[in-house]
Amino acid sequence: MKQDHDRPMNGRTVLITGATGGIGKATALGLAAMGAHLAITGRDRDRAESAAREIRAAGGGQVNVFVADLSSQLDVRRLAGEVLGTLSHIDVLVNNVGGYWNTRHTTTDGLEHTFALNHLAPFLLTGLLLDRLQASAPARVVTVSSNAHTLGRIDFDDLQGETSYSGARAYNQSKLANVLFTYELARRLQGTSITANALHPGMTGTSFGADDPGTTQRLFVPLLRPFMLNTARGAATSIKLASAPDFEGVSGTFFAKGKPHSSSTASYDRATAARLWEVSARLTASTPTR
Repeated sequence: MKQDHDRPMNGRTVLITGATGGIGKATALGLAAMGAHLAITGRDRDRAESAAREIRAAGGGQVNVFVADLSSQLDVRRLAGEVLGTLSHIDVLVNNVGGYWNTRHTTTDGLEHTFALNHLAPFLLTGLLLDRLQASAPARVVTVSSNAHTLGRIDFDDLQGETSYSGARAYNQSKLANVLFTYELARRLQGTSITANALHPGMTGTSFGADDPGTTQRLFVPLLRPFMLNTARGAATSIKLASAPDFEGVSGTFFAKGKPHSSSTASYDRATAARLWEVSARLTASTPTR
């Protein structure tokens, strides 16, 4: 598709999860300014509609709003159905939604909240939208992970933190799962025109983890906040991966500061990635992709 130099995303449709605030909304604002047609998800309709008005003002284009709690697999499936019924094509899917909980919570599906929202939700949603992405190809799947993945380990014996739970350990595991999922997805999509990449947005000043903060959020984040990126800078890598012509065809890569970076040694373990995929498919009652 020929791109307008000033509006390089004209004619492109981008779906961003968790885009009512923080990095997600900043990503939407940046892509709207490039001419993209945005579709955003959020848990609260009022917040989502407010974000949509701001995004429309930034780009002057169409913004679709979808309301769903992505920690619920029923909501993920309903969302996918609404998206497929509304968007004739999807050029970019940005799996941005995520969270941190210091104490263990379970979802309506009986799953540990961090793992369910941060990993299983993008796993399930991506799979449900894959045919539409393929029909829209070339298309991109961008998943927001974190450098916290380097501290993560996939504990298949206690994946849900039932035996021993730590908010930090659950979060780090989920962010490693994001990278493993991305690499496995890229391998399974070889030969197609869909790319899959993951990223670290940088330490960004948002309300992340405020609902159930741990020691780090309570004690250290206020001290670090003056040194954190603003949300626009935190969204820069997501925007670049969603839009830059240079990344057409680049897949199975981890990015930080807008450039390819090595991820942790554990993230390249193909046996772990394949096992995680099969476990995730079972936990979401999904048919494994390809």
